[in-house]
Amino acid sequence: MKVFCLGGAGRICREAVLDLVQHSGCEAIVVADFDPVEGRRVVEWLADPRVSFQRVDVRDHTATVAAMQGFDVVMDGTTIKLNGLSTACIAAAGCHGINLNGFGEEDASDAVFRANRKACVPGFGMTPGVTQMMAMHAAGQLETVETVRVSHGAFRPIAFSASITETTTYEYDPALPGRVVFEDGEFKQVPPFARPREVQLPPPYGRTVQYIIPHAETRTLAQALAGQGVRLIEVRGTWPERNMRLVRALYEYGFLRNERVRVNDAEVGVLEAIAAYLMQSKEGTETELYGYSLHVEVEGQREGRRFRHTLTHTHPASDGSEPDWAGLRAYTRNVGIPMAIGATMLATGRVSGTGVLIPEEAFEPAAVFAELKRRRIEIHEAIETL
Repeated sequence: MKVFCLGGAGRICREAVLDLVQHSGCEAIVVADFDPVEGRRVVEWLADPRVSFQRVDVRDHTATVAAMQGFDVVMDGTTIKLNGLSTACIAAAGCHGINLNGFGEEDASDAVFRANRKACVPGFGMTPGVTQMMAMHAAGQLETVETVRVSHGAFRPIAFSASITETTTYEYDPALPGRVVFEDGEFKQVPPFARPREVQLPPPYGRTVQYIIPHAETRTLAQALAGQGVRLIEVRGTWPERNMRLVRALYEYGFLRNERVRVNDAEVGVLEAIAAYLMQSKEGTETELYGYSLHVEVEGQREGRRFRHTLTHTHPASDGSEPDWAGLRAYTRNVGIPMAIGATMLATGRVSGTGVLIPEEAFEPAAVFAELKRRRIEIHEAIETL
């Protein structure tokens, strides 16, 4: 099994690479990145003879395809704006593919994956990814599904990397068409900060107010649960409260439109300037509480009775009591590990089907949960009669 890790020097993807080293039995792993300094630093950190570095720029399609050929699967940790380019390279190279974002740019490569008899699973981290597995686990115990409410708290700094900064600004772009809910058979677009809902997350996170976000679960779950009559799917999220206050202020004052402004003799996008500041500041790169928390509610019927399934997840604490999970790594490991699990399943033939697949088509929830538990990421379920 050979894995090519695109964007492997990133803070999240390097955790996925570490998981491959520890759990997959790979014979060769390439950390492929545009940044040779960080890429070689990751190889040195991993200290495993199976791991090597290769500089790659996905904007150079021909060279990237050549570098990927011969690998079983490409684990793609590139940013949202590069996913269309990176997926086209993976498809042309004749590899399986998996990434973290799943915003739809991958669909254009579906025919090439099918022609090469390969599969690509976009959006398989914590959310999207594990959240779909949680929803499908609950739905599998019901005859009909009425509502699905997916929520998460991502407790990390607002700008610890360029890709995270991009994700933050992308999700709250006022003009973004993909911020939708699925309601009564149609997708309805909503503005930023729509439909606030209080969600009680497991300790140490507690009560949070969450808003609709443009994640892939809305689209993929509507497809996967169409046969069970689902009527409402809402996907919400939150970051640390201080982050949310900042993004709300930026939205209310129009900064998220990223209009060009002149400062002395230079013209810049106002949001680009703010992002640059945050990435270079203590306030933008630190937070008080680190980690991830998922909360999925599925309501439906079985044998004439209504039930609510509530699924949550827990992971080792970020307080330093376990060094491998200390601080920011409690967040980055949560996101990176599921992608590594998915990559291993693709490479070892545990996924049937070809083309661009939604996670619900690709993976069995129980199998994913078992692999997560091996890494001390546990899924919990409570069932109520309504």
